[in-house]
Amino acid sequence: MSASTFRFDNTYARDLQGFYAPWEPASVPSPSLLFFNQELALELGLDSEVLDGPEGAAIFAGNQVPEGAEPLAQAYAGHQFGGFSPQLGDGRALLLGEVIDRLGQHRDLMLKGSGRTPFSRGGDGKATVGPMLREVLIGEAMHALGIPTTRALAVAGTGEPVYRQQPLPGAVLTRVAASHLRVGTFEFFAARKDTNRVRQLADYALARHDPDLVETTDQYLTLLRHVAQRQAALIAQWMNVGFIHGVMNTDNMTISGETIDYGPCAFMEAYDPEAVFSSIDHGGRYAYGNQPLIARWNIARLAETLLPLIAKGESEYAVAKAVDQATEVIDAFPEWYAAALLRGQKEKLGLQSGDDKLDRALAADWLTLLHEHAVDFTLGWRRLADAAGGDEMPLRSLFPHLQAPDAWLARWRSRVESERGHALGESEWAERMRRVNPAVIPRNHRVEEALSAASEREDLAPFRRLLNAIRRPYDETQDQAEYTEPAGAEVTACYRTFCGT
Repeated sequence: MSASTFRFDNTYARDLQGFYAPWEPASVPSPSLLFFNQELALELGLDSEVLDGPEGAAIFAGNQVPEGAEPLAQAYAGHQFGGFSPQLGDGRALLLGEVIDRLGQHRDLMLKGSGRTPFSRGGDGKATVGPMLREVLIGEAMHALGIPTTRALAVAGTGEPVYRQQPLPGAVLTRVAASHLRVGTFEFFAARKDTNRVRQLADYALARHDPDLVETTDQYLTLLRHVAQRQAALIAQWMNVGFIHGVMNTDNMTISGETIDYGPCAFMEAYDPEAVFSSIDHGGRYAYGNQPLIARWNIARLAETLLPLIAKGESEYAVAKAVDQATEVIDAFPEWYAAALLRGQKEKLGLQSGDDKLDRALAADWLTLLHEHAVDFTLGWRRLADAAGGDEMPLRSLFPHLQAPDAWLARWRSRVESERGHALGESEWAERMRRVNPAVIPRNHRVEEALSAASEREDLAPFRRLLNAIRRPYDETQDQAEYTEPAGAEVTACYRTFCGT
């Protein structure tokens, strides 16, 4: 393997010694490439011809460490379902290093499922084909929808069984991220009262994600604010496509603002703020409608770790002032989230200017209507674009009674007409709405069909067809038709997702 295949510059390994354990991936008996992301490889400046074959399979399965890589398991803690675990860390993942992409940006390259590490806590450190391909599907769907996300570069089969409730085929995922810094990374050192390490980590995060703040005053308070704003914008995007993360622990919230760790995640079908699909979320802590509240809660945990840095001293006055300043950020989160949510909703409604208060009520009443009649979230929005083009029947047919949306549609049409005027015709207006209201999402039953075929029969064709469809979420063409329809209510009602560990 030529040294030029990967352009590594491993700042985490170099600048944060003591924040990780150097480690090597486990070898596997028979590596094979199940998925390779050509588009992402091009972004990263990688040699696709070399990597999309046996040599790539050896690297992405962990059998061959590329020249320049410095594999390590990162240390972090985390609040999991509200309870604090002071030591988690990469129990089945290894950061190979950071590659410099074509834009000159550092991008983490991480193996997931590459064997036990010092943080494994009794686990086998392995992963199976199904959950790793799920991460490909959901990550690529989110990317196609324009939502900040980690992405899969490759999935390699290992040729060995992994034992869960039954033996399953093993796999290793290669994940790309802006970084893997988490709220939990800060919690790890704050819990040990190691303020110097927290400061070192904060300085690294600033240099990596907010370089313009490095030389400013109050840079740690501003870092907190920027992370909160990024998360507010991210969660609003989740909510506007009906995405449910499923396990919003603090170790699953990034400093970069990217979505990470696609475990028991799902896209909602019939609109329901209380929707939960995760088999481990018994109390509904991470239900769809709770996601903004949990994000704010997680930001409060980050604020606690940064308080000694924000305070700039140990006097009672300095600490009290820091608490007030951090609380202002936490209390501003709902406003930032609401503004980001409304921006997205206005676009989905076909609106731009106008009275935000009235439009917020219009959007809220639309969601209430969808909820009352158990209308599919994605199709409800998509068919609203058809109504904007003059054809209301596809939308009305989603309701138990064709007249159910009459009153709301009259309000919405009046609002649209007041803004549209004569600048655009109906068809142009409808097309603009279709560019922000997807027709295709990773429908849960389609995801399960694809993963079952891959895991149980080694048949990757359904996975590849679904992947092709979700990469074109706004195309409603004949070849996409089977991926636009929801499962029956009897399937959705009992659907559960699992973390895959």
